[in-house]
Amino acid sequence: MRKHLPVAVTGLGCLCAAGADLAECMASLFAGKRQPKAPTLFTTGHAVAYPVFEAPLAEPEQAGLLRTSRLALVAAAEALADSGWSPEALRGKRVGVCIGTTIGGTTSDEGFCRALRAGVHPDLAPMKRILGSNPARSLAREFGFTGPSQTIVNACSSGTDAVGIGASWIRAGFCDLVLAGGADELGRVTYNGFTSLMITDESPVKPFDKNRKGLNLGEGAGMLVLESEMLRGRRNKAARGFVLGYGSACDAHHLTAPHPEGLGLKRALAEALQCSGLTPDAIAFVNAHGTGTPDNDRVESRVLSDVLPMVPFLSTKGYTGHTLGAAGAIEAVFTLACLEQRRIPANVGFSEPDPELPATPVREITVVQGAAALSESLAFGGNNAVLALGRGES
Repeated sequence: MRKHLPVAVTGLGCLCAAGADLAECMASLFAGKRQPKAPTLFTTGHAVAYPVFEAPLAEPEQAGLLRTSRLALVAAAEALADSGWSPEALRGKRVGVCIGTTIGGTTSDEGFCRALRAGVHPDLAPMKRILGSNPARSLAREFGFTGPSQTIVNACSSGTDAVGIGASWIRAGFCDLVLAGGADELGRVTYNGFTSLMITDESPVKPFDKNRKGLNLGEGAGMLVLESEMLRGRRNKAARGFVLGYGSACDAHHLTAPHPEGLGLKRALAEALQCSGLTPDAIAFVNAHGTGTPDNDRVESRVLSDVLPMVPFLSTKGYTGHTLGAAGAIEAVFTLACLEQRRIPANVGFSEPDPELPATPVREITVVQGAAALSESLAFGGNNAVLALGRGES
């Protein structure tokens, strides 16, 4: 496989429990702040109120638009403003939208489902609202973009895959600009589903720690503006970073558990490094998937020890919770922001090393060397995706 051309990232946006925009998020990460709490968006009958990370969505509810798409719109507006583009200025240009999600709000109307199961013929307005809230289509409609529009639903690697696919559209010449990222909302169905799998922690999540018990769910959106060199050159715009490579592999080992030897993750890492032309010694750090579940962290630690020994790594899910389809996009945004700052925050929640894990994350704010980093996602079904990202122009 030949080396890919770098794709410029000219704008970044993020909304999650760590902050209402990227600046707030990064301030929270480097201050070690996190505030998981019992859910307020819905109620459950569980004896234990498993904590979640709710996003501070200030936007009023819009008719016909579900929470996932509203989260996406906030992050997308920030990314576009950061890039210097207004939707009006992009009219007539080939602008694509590629967004990852897992739920996308499709389980948000429980009343409709209950009525249907009871034999009632409910009004179809809720279903029309769900169909109208396709995240990619919502953004394309809101901003007037008429290029390719795709929503990626590939479990928890969806956001990473969306960025990788969006970059391929730029390289192939399909688009002048792509709005790529991920968005997902919290909901009762998702909450109950993960609780039934017995992989949620009743206390704040502890990625890679010996006493980790599972994940905390979160919600949010992360967006990147990917821009062709031709378009960027016309306005002499500096890049905030680059998508250097992307790898994706499925080991199909289990419905929910990663392959015990991390075969899929190893293949995705190898592909991302090969596409980017990077060697392990060029990697400044890794933003790991790091859910805090026993299996994920064990496998990921072993793979990092084998493939990228001595490279510092962390999980930012201790600050955001696991935002499912948005996770890879949010973490890509954080990775580029950390490359800009030449430092990474502490892996919050980690205090006691696990003797079963050969590699352990950073415990404090760490200065990093090098101009490239990796952001990786592991997902149900054996899906694995990795982005190789580069520092922008000073």
